[in-house]
Amino acid sequence: MSNTMQSMALTVPQSGSIESYMQSAYSIPMLTAEKEHELASSLHYDGDLNAAQELIMSHLRFVIHVAKGYSGYGLPQADLIQEGNVGLMKAVKRFNPEVGVRLVSFAVHWIKAEIHEFVLKNWRIVKIATTKAQRKLFFNLRKNKKRLGWFSNDEVHTVAETLGVSTKDVLEMENRMASSDQAFDLTDSDDDAGHQTSSFSPSQYLEDHSSDLSEQVESSNWDNHVNNQLSQAITSLDERSQDIIRARWLTDDKSTLQDLADKYQISAERVRQLEKNALNKLKGSIAEH
Repeated sequence: MSNTMQSMALTVPQSGSIESYMQSAYSIPMLTAEKEHELASSLHYDGDLNAAQELIMSHLRFVIHVAKGYSGYGLPQADLIQEGNVGLMKAVKRFNPEVGVRLVSFAVHWIKAEIHEFVLKNWRIVKIATTKAQRKLFFNLRKNKKRLGWFSNDEVHTVAETLGVSTKDVLEMENRMASSDQAFDLTDSDDDAGHQTSSFSPSQYLEDHSSDLSEQVESSNWDNHVNNQLSQAITSLDERSQDIIRARWLTDDKSTLQDLADKYQISAERVRQLEKNALNKLKGSIAEH
């Protein structure tokens, strides 16, 4: 990216004035499809940097929207927005107006890629690992994990005992770490490639006429929120109920009622009752939040 284009990036404030930055971003009018195509053509064919600036400014609100979805990592929102703005500028530079998609559909991949890279590089300073025990858990959790997916009840207790933390800490940290395994569309070498045509991946130009991109992002953020709530709600159950819920609902190889009845030396009907009661408690706990 040229120094001239880099200078177009707004510096996101690190203090409480970030609210005024957001208000300013949301006050910038959105572009119509026709105006966007006109500006993109001026940039693509004539190198018009004023057109590039207008395209960037009109999409700052979308960067803010995407960045809010990463607030659970404990990193400053201003930093997340700033990284997203870098991705937006890269997208504007590479956008081809003749492909037939809106800039926002193309830019979302670049915005997320920059934010993902920033989150991964700054895991060691996230706010969830502030105590000595939490830092120990954070850096050793993957090493102690035997498989992908959710921990079993026994694994949770083993990790908690090994690292000297509570089972609740293990579950919360596992949930946060699991949500960060993101794949990137392009590598750094692709991003910095000298030939523009080699810097694209097929997914960047997929267009879905049946749905709205903003609704998809909001839906994804909501799903992540619900998953976090579920993880916290499960820790409120007793150990046997936690084990039943995980064995019946949260593993690929699900247990039958009879399997659990044999394990706990109770009837299958009793297991069904415990499962029903646990599900009702989870629903109530999530509804309260």
